[in-house]
Amino acid sequence: MLGEILQQLSTLTLSIKHVCRLPSLSDVIPTSLPLPSPTVEASQVPGLFREPYILSGYRPVNQGWRCYLLSLFQRHNESLNVWTHLLAGPIILHSWWANVDALGYTFNAASLPLTVFLVSSLTYLFFSVAAHLLQSHSEHKHYFFFFLDYVGVAVYQYGCALAHYFYTSESTWRESSIGLLFLPGALFLAWFSCAGCCFAKFRYQRPYPLQRKICQLIPTALAYLLDISPVAHRLLTTVSWTKEPSLPFHALQIFFFLLSALFFSCPIPERFFPGHCDFVGQGHQIFHLFLSLCTVFQLKALFQDYARRRDEVVEVFGERQLWLACASILALFLCCILTAVTTMKHMNKKLHVNK
Repeated sequence: MLGEILQQLSTLTLSIKHVCRLPSLSDVIPTSLPLPSPTVEASQVPGLFREPYILSGYRPVNQGWRCYLLSLFQRHNESLNVWTHLLAGPIILHSWWANVDALGYTFNAASLPLTVFLVSSLTYLFFSVAAHLLQSHSEHKHYFFFFLDYVGVAVYQYGCALAHYFYTSESTWRESSIGLLFLPGALFLAWFSCAGCCFAKFRYQRPYPLQRKICQLIPTALAYLLDISPVAHRLLTTVSWTKEPSLPFHALQIFFFLLSALFFSCPIPERFFPGHCDFVGQGHQIFHLFLSLCTVFQLKALFQDYARRRDEVVEVFGERQLWLACASILALFLCCILTAVTTMKHMNKKLHVNK
């Protein structure tokens, strides 16, 4: 198990080191194309784009879209936020393809929650990459892409909930009051998480007050506590983890999620070293790294649970419930998109008034 952890850490670390050693843009991009402008100090960008204790490495606003796309290969203070999640996608897909044959995976009702989990993971990773890569274009696009990012997080939350419910939960937990309300509760809290983050982004301006973080964390924390409850129940009630190969991976996914939550909530270590973490070492970068590891180990745990439950999941839950529950993620996606679009309309009015 330790070797598994070290291997995953080594893969992501080597990938990040490779990012930090990218060739100069002039070496990989034809000179006929416009190159991104050099990064600037915090005082040279509008307050919306400034992060606490990050003093340099900002991309100038109002460049062409091509410049922001090409900034994928530029060293700036969002580079690792982009690459940690950009590289996590191929790692997850590689893990998936490496286990498909061993799992005897076929697309049917029994495998549907596992498939939805994979799609939801790639969704949140892709939306996160888009937000951090493109948000510097303008104030309007900054809000647009981060609202989209919140949609991805909500979809991922519900994808986790579905997989935990159908593959990890025990019958005693499903018969409890929490188990009986789990799926509709997870669906609502995923939307509530998206709505809370959108509202916090819309309502509060920099320098952000504590209320903004509260609006973000309370809905997200409630969603996580519910979504992880079948996993926590199994971890706490299983006498011997050696007989359940998925449980150490579940423990690791919880461990890395809690670490990621810590670095998301607090601007550390840059708070203690202003200006020294501008490019590498920001709390948000560490948050991305630990969240990616959480998703990787979560997928490994679900592989084991799926292999154990594959032949009985349809019999236990019924094909109709499996399809309805998994199809409801489309309804969640549409509701979150509607919430983001509505908030964006109000944000546009606010930006217009402030001009």
